[in-house]
Amino acid sequence: MRTIRDIRLFENIPILVRAALNVPVENGCVVNNYRLRRAVPTIRFLAERGAKVVLIGHSGEKGTETLEPVARALGGLIQDVSFFDESIGERVRAAIRDLSPGHVLVLENLRRDRGERGNDLAFARELAALADVFVQDSFDTCHRAHASIVSIPELLPSYAGLLLEEEIQGLLQALTPTHPSLAVIGGAKFSTKEPVLAMLLEKYDKVFVGGALANDFLKASGQEVGESIVSIADPARVKNLLANPKLVLPIDSVTKNDQILDQGPGTIALLANLAQKAKTILWNGPLGNYENGFVDATDAFAYAVANSSSHSIIGGGDTVAAIENLGLLPHFSFVSTGGGAMLDFLAKGTLPGIEALDKYTI
Repeated sequence: MRTIRDIRLFENIPILVRAALNVPVENGCVVNNYRLRRAVPTIRFLAERGAKVVLIGHSGEKGTETLEPVARALGGLIQDVSFFDESIGERVRAAIRDLSPGHVLVLENLRRDRGERGNDLAFARELAALADVFVQDSFDTCHRAHASIVSIPELLPSYAGLLLEEEIQGLLQALTPTHPSLAVIGGAKFSTKEPVLAMLLEKYDKVFVGGALANDFLKASGQEVGESIVSIADPARVKNLLANPKLVLPIDSVTKNDQILDQGPGTIALLANLAQKAKTILWNGPLGNYENGFVDATDAFAYAVANSSSHSIIGGGDTVAAIENLGLLPHFSFVSTGGGAMLDFLAKGTLPGIEALDKYTI
């Protein structure tokens, strides 16, 4: 897979970059710019060499959000950033022709056009017509078979950005952990976690399941979960994993209104002990109902990992946000910008967006 270091010509060349622009926005302002900070090295690499840098990406899930506040926030990190309120068409092409070398133009949210999620080839062709080179640097969306992820590489010479390269190298280490090793998977939706859990139980010495995901396992093991969220109707699939002696479940919980909302002090102590012994720790997903203020277990485990001597690999939006809020990011060995993309990569060893580069890069 070629990277941007392999591009031969930069000066005055329009380069289309699929960047990690999906950051939380509230009241028209970016409230966490972590992904933008990680996107900067690739943008700066291209801009400093005189390329016309055209950034494409998405914001939110509704398809109506705008990337204008993201462009403003990016402008606080690098110079010469402007925003254009369309993503394809003659007006966009004219704006790119007028762009000065070294300047950065952020185009509007790709998901405003149905062709993005629908992987419409006509939409991909419109995007490809904007530039001479394509750079994939949005690892967080490389698990999606969207137009800007898998179809543009069919149409343009394509390269991996510095962030994508870093993500692949960092997560490949997670697939060959140093022992003793600990994996911690939180969040919800057993169906999306089942493949990675099966892989982790093969490669890691201990695999702890927390968050709402743990409710599926607790219920399948015959424990009472009350009105807690359960994501799977077929307990047989969970029981197959329950039989594995490497699997670790919460031993106590914090409850309210007959719902499990966080892990209790016994589980927190158990995890801290496992973290101190581990040489590799992989963590994705909060350990409680983080969005509604149940943060004790997540924060406690973050401190435990930060104070350990392990090689630590983390990912997932809420997990990274929690660690950043605590000021602990520098104490972790590798922090992924992906949540679902990270889990898919670990389960499969590749992603559609990466395979597209491998197949079409010239």
